[in-house]
Parts: sequence; structure tokens; C-alpha cells
Amino acid sequence: MIIERAYAHAGSYDPGEWPWSVPCVRELLDAGLCFTAPVTFVVGENGSGKSTLVEALAEGFGLDPWGGSHEWRYASHRAKSVLGEHVRFDAAPGGRRMLTSWSARQGFFLRAETALDALGREGLDPDGRSHGEGFLAAFRGKFLRPGLYVLDEPEAALSFSSCLELLGHIDQLTAAGAQVICATHSPLLTALPGADIVEVGDHGMRRTPWQDLALVDHWRRYLADPGTYLRHVLE
Repeated sequence: MIIERAYAHAGSYDPGEWPWSVPCVRELLDAGLCFTAPVTFVVGENGSGKSTLVEALAEGFGLDPWGGSHEWRYASHRAKSVLGEHVRFDAAPGGRRMLTSWSARQGFFLRAETALDALGREGLDPDGRSHGEGFLAAFRGKFLRPGLYVLDEPEAALSFSSCLELLGHIDQLTAAGAQVICATHSPLLTALPGADIVEVGDHGMRRTPWQDLALVDHWRRYLADPGTYLRHVLE
């Protein structure tokens, strides 16, 4: 693992203003977030703050908020987020050199909505393949060395079988000493054995076993009886 704990010190701030109004952000300020496994999934409803959180963690590590590898730090026009400017880390035993030496730092930030731009900068020819194949090309060609890999809803471009391939890449990557933080809505990805799952929402942040996740419960019930859900949205 690379990082053991993330935290933020913002000094004075208005708790009624975004992002400080987001419960998981306030908890990051108050208590920080400890990492207990090489893979951490962050799950929650839209608007819960999971993407805000993982983006800030990527920025705190020095990754471009627009996406891409560590070598492309701030290659885009997008400014660093307010939260990202305040994120700091405590190093895990195996990550001290990487956190203290910029030249030793390795990682990648892959976010669904800016992936094509990032993949183009990485020389992966996103226009010459499908969106999903572009994601897989990044996993195959860029997720290779120990470092911090941050993913924001990678399942958005992936089929069921491609999600399984991603899990294989993550497993190989962490076995080599890397650390992965992934925001997701996917019950398939979060089922990775040994992964830590942090559920964010109005409660802030809490660790939740896979079988107790709200998203797993909803998918289980929907697949068992779609009509139970569809009658509320279809006339």
C-alpha cells in the first residue's frame, strides 16, 4: 500500500457551502479516512460526494483532475479543486518513498467523463476504438507499476465481462504493491475479495460489507422481480 490515511485541513470554512456541506467531506476534515486494504471502493448515491472525494484524493497525490498518469500533472485547463488543495496523506510503510519523492511517484486517475481526453494524451488512440476498449487499453498499458490508481465510475464504459477483466488487472496490480481507490455503483466490482468498501451518504462515511450495501440489495431485488421497481416509473 502507498497511503495509510487521508485527511484535510481547511482552516476556516463555511459548513453551508460546497464542498464543506457534503457529509463525507466534513468527516474527512474531522477524522480523516484510513485505508485498511490495497483496494478501497467508495459507493453511494449520486450527489453523495463519492466523486468529489476520490477526485480530491487523486489531486492530493498530484494527479491531473482531468485524468491521466502522474507524468501529465495539470496538463489540462482544469484547476485544482478547493478540497484537493487541502488533502494530505500519511504514508503506509511501503509508500514513504513515493510520497516524499516526486520523481518516485506513480499513479493514474481515470474518470468516466474525461477519459477520452486523458487517453488521447496518453497516446492510446481513443478515436480508433470503442469507449470501453479505450478503458481496457489504459488498464492493460498504464496500470502496470506500483503506485496510486484512482478510478471514478470505470464501469460506465464497461460490459459485464470487461468489468471482470478490470478486476483481474486490479488484483495483479495490487499484488505488485499498488493501491487502488475506486468510486463505483457496481455490485460486480465491489465484490472483489479482500477489498474495503466505504459507503458515503448523509451519515458521512462508514465501512459496509458487500452483502449489506444498499446497491447490492437493490440490484438483487430488481433482478428477482423488475416489475416491483418498474411499476413506480412506467405508466
